Amino acid sequence: MTASATEPVGVEPVGAELSSLDRYLPVWIGLAMATGLVLGRLLPDLDTWLDGITVDTVSLPIAVGLLAMMYPVLAKVRYRHIGDELADRRTIVLSLVLNWLVGPALMFTLAWTFLGDLPELRTGLIIVGLARCIAMVLIWNDLACGNRELGAVLVAVNSVFQIVMYSVLGWFYLSVLPGWLGLGTESLDVGLWDIARSVLIFLGVPLVAGFLTRTVGEARRGTEWYEQTFLPRIGPVALWGLLFTIVVLFALQGTKITDNPFDVARVALPLLVYFAVMWFGAFVTGYRVGLPYDRNASVAFTAAGNNFELAIAVAIAVFGVTSGQALAGTVGPLIEVPVLVGLVYVALWARRRWYPPAAGAATTPRRGHVEPMMSAPDP
Repeated sequence: MTASATEPVGVEPVGAELSSLDRYLPVWIGLAMATGLVLGRLLPDLDTWLDGITVDTVSLPIAVGLLAMMYPVLAKVRYRHIGDELADRRTIVLSLVLNWLVGPALMFTLAWTFLGDLPELRTGLIIVGLARCIAMVLIWNDLACGNRELGAVLVAVNSVFQIVMYSVLGWFYLSVLPGWLGLGTESLDVGLWDIARSVLIFLGVPLVAGFLTRTVGEARRGTEWYEQTFLPRIGPVALWGLLFTIVVLFALQGTKITDNPFDVARVALPLLVYFAVMWFGAFVTGYRVGLPYDRNASVAFTAAGNNFELAIAVAIAVFGVTSGQALAGTVGPLIEVPVLVGLVYVALWARRRWYPPAAGAATTPRRGHVEPMMSAPDP
């Protein structure tokens, strides 16, 4: 396909920036969501069986899917450049403000605006807003050609803040702030270990595996073999892990979603507003302060994503598996996954429009970018 007269010279259409497998990711995700919902309806005991495969409240099927999804992405990170990302205080501070001040406050506002008459769903939505993304955001960042090293750093920083601040912010947004405003209050009793365990399993394990894989692989076979031969081989694992996780998640909650369509729609609307405001607000802010595209994409996707695994686990542990709070947490990924996939395409379009390549830069890969993104190269 040739570029139109309005497109920068040397810049390919958005779809051409993705491999053939990644290009149809929305189709695969839609099929995975539909498969999970159908399985949940056709096999009434499937959710009970899947939910029973747990170790100390951690769902093994979801854990396996998330680990498979994150390991290839974290194996791509060039860890020797992590120090450079930590030195960029402007980006770190911007991300922290967006994630821990703007995000929870925005979700609190939307929850009370759209769900003021439904206290259980309102509380569940606030719980989702407090759980900052530490897992699936790496997939969206990778697909959007964001900075992998910065993405890993921001996820790690969010993990530390999540362990320390989640319970505190839950107390503030459910008990203190509503009391100040004369609104209904709620309590959230969740221990630090419950949150730390989620972080260690869903981020710590694949992070260590990815670091050791790159360290050992480069030491034994060299960087060129590792990035040009090994990474393309393991790339598709991330996609299969993502799709498996979606199927399991929707199979677990399919009955609850299909039995409560009106409640799902009520929760979906503020979530749509939230993801749009957070992503576009973060991206425009990063652009205006002069962040290069790859860093800006990492900040925007990190700000927009939420840790639905933690939010659902907390809602179930505190309020029960059949509670409205758990339903609200379940709706989170139902909306987040397709919306953020769509925002990947928006980000790639914005890169063409707002970040025209310098002369001769169109064929120069960015630092830390290794093709392919999730799948093996096209033949």
